[in-house]
Amino acid sequence: MKKIAMVVSLFLFVIILGIVLIHTKEEETDITKEQTKVGLILNGSIHDNSWGTSHYVGMEKCAEELNLIVEYRESVPADERCAKTIEELIADGCEIIICNSFGFGEWVVSMAEKYPEIYFFHATGTEERENLSTYFGRMYQMRYLSGIVAGMQTETNEIGYVAAFPIDEVNRGINAFALGVRKVNPEAVVYVEWSNSWEEDSLAEKATNRLLGNHNIDVLAMHVDTNVPLEIAEERGLWAIGYNYDNSDIYEKSFLTAPIWCWEAFYEPRIFECLQKKFYGQHYWEDMNTGILSMAPFTENVKEGIAEVVEEEMKKLESGAWDVFFGPVKDQNGTVRVQEGESMTDDVMLNKFDWYVEGIMIDEQ
Repeated sequence: MKKIAMVVSLFLFVIILGIVLIHTKEEETDITKEQTKVGLILNGSIHDNSWGTSHYVGMEKCAEELNLIVEYRESVPADERCAKTIEELIADGCEIIICNSFGFGEWVVSMAEKYPEIYFFHATGTEERENLSTYFGRMYQMRYLSGIVAGMQTETNEIGYVAAFPIDEVNRGINAFALGVRKVNPEAVVYVEWSNSWEEDSLAEKATNRLLGNHNIDVLAMHVDTNVPLEIAEERGLWAIGYNYDNSDIYEKSFLTAPIWCWEAFYEPRIFECLQKKFYGQHYWEDMNTGILSMAPFTENVKEGIAEVVEEEMKKLESGAWDVFFGPVKDQNGTVRVQEGESMTDDVMLNKFDWYVEGIMIDEQ
């Protein structure tokens, strides 16, 4: 009888536990029954096939999953008009505000302090508050892998890199790219030209043409949010490595691959936390294992044998036992900046990356 009683008790316990779990799940699901308004402020266009489009595509996927209404504000300048746009979105009922450019920082922080009941997210930002989180991904990992592609693809050993500004984020990417190049091709040199703009087409065009006029470049990479470098590569018969978004269907003759963003992997869990009222302000710097970043599928333009090398290096990164800036790492002068067996800290990578590794040449304008 005791055994029967124990079995019955256990059976009842399982039933009750199941009911509790189902009820909890229903409560979580109920959060998304009512629509929530989200405002996404962009420094560019949702149709740029680059930085803006990557956020738009990710947010649209998130909106479908979480029953969101998303208000997009495009080409917002990094000045007081950003604050005005935030005010308008909040007045329109947005409970969550997302800003996708570093330049919005001053205005995002001030508005977060003014509206403590609103949740704020700032891409590439540096300041957090109780209701403000900053976020980015370790894109340097994909830069490193794309550098391997460039290093094995080049025939001239002269690789071009059009970059926006010499800030920590961009320097980090250039250095990771060059380490990838030199991993497979120690003779190759990466030539960098500054456009001094993220999205200005004319400035990117001038920077690209200067670069190609000064060097025998056959592979062109980029860290700008305009696709002008890709257009020029297509026109001139060069190989191209993009950024932000997979544009292989547009530049069929030249496109190799690209480090790309998959923002839904970040937006969906973070916005769901807002809906659950479990948000707290912090800095997110997520790696490839979260799904926030990836490599665009290799096109038929990529040489045989490259995919296998990249796959091996990707496995090393995925394991977490190795990262791009593990020592020894030398700068342009041959000085060891990261000792063997050591790793560059996140603080240095994020805030103090003002030097370049071996194999990089910065073109003087």
